[in-house]
Amino acid sequence: MQASSLRRWALAPALVIATAAALAFALVATPAAGQANVTYTVTVENLTDGQPFTPPVVVTHSSGFDVFESGQAASSALQALAENGNADPLLTLVSGSSAVYDSEAGTAPILPGATATFSVDAPAGSLVSVAMMLICTNDGFTGLDSVTLPASGSETITANAYDAGTENNTEDFADIVPPCQAVIGVTSDDDGTGETNPALAEGGVVSAHAGVQGGTDLTTADHGWTDPVARIAVTAPAGLPSSGGPPLDGGTGTAWTLYLAIAGALILAAGSVTLVASRRAVR
Repeated sequence: MQASSLRRWALAPALVIATAAALAFALVATPAAGQANVTYTVTVENLTDGQPFTPPVVVTHSSGFDVFESGQAASSALQALAENGNADPLLTLVSGSSAVYDSEAGTAPILPGATATFSVDAPAGSLVSVAMMLICTNDGFTGLDSVTLPASGSETITANAYDAGTENNTEDFADIVPPCQAVIGVTSDDDGTGETNPALAEGGVVSAHAGVQGGTDLTTADHGWTDPVARIAVTAPAGLPSSGGPPLDGGTGTAWTLYLAIAGALILAAGSVTLVASRRAVR
């Protein structure tokens, strides 16, 4: 075989491999070709007899974002929610994070025995977090911490009560948000407060809530609970792949499957060309 022919055969495998690499890069690096969000439904049910929840914040996100984590100090955004029922700092935090896909905030408290439903978008296999205050507490809240969205169908998770660890549990209406008395139907001369009181700072971490102890104003009969305090159902849209799981960053599961198929075919082609070239070279 002539030297020029040998060079062409020698370059063929490299050309095929380069083509495969280019296709792989195009599939992974083009968000427009993938990363398609799908819509999940999140239903929150209040299981308590006397603890209304503030309007929940529901967030879909990647592992690069946390609303809360047991054993860790609460963020200032979580503190504002757990102490004062103020979701604005958390929503600001959510809107400024590139790790968040979508969020929705409720517009009304969830009373004992009631439910509320939300719709949020995210790529399959992403995470969902939920947070809401237990209104008749100093800094109690409940929700979900970075739970993987179901691959298909519906998944129901029960949620216990947490203590944000930011305010001492005085159980005094004067230190608790004003809606507590009105929502539960308990009368009091205390106006309550929607502001953080530095004198009550606890300096703790997020942990399991000890429950209402029957302090200054709160009573176990009116405001007490047993865990779990909430039932949260997360439902995937119909038609998701049964395998579920997260897609590659920048690509859907379909794009990833296509990438594997093309890459595999091209690698086989490269092997065949190499084999033919080697056989011709030894003739």
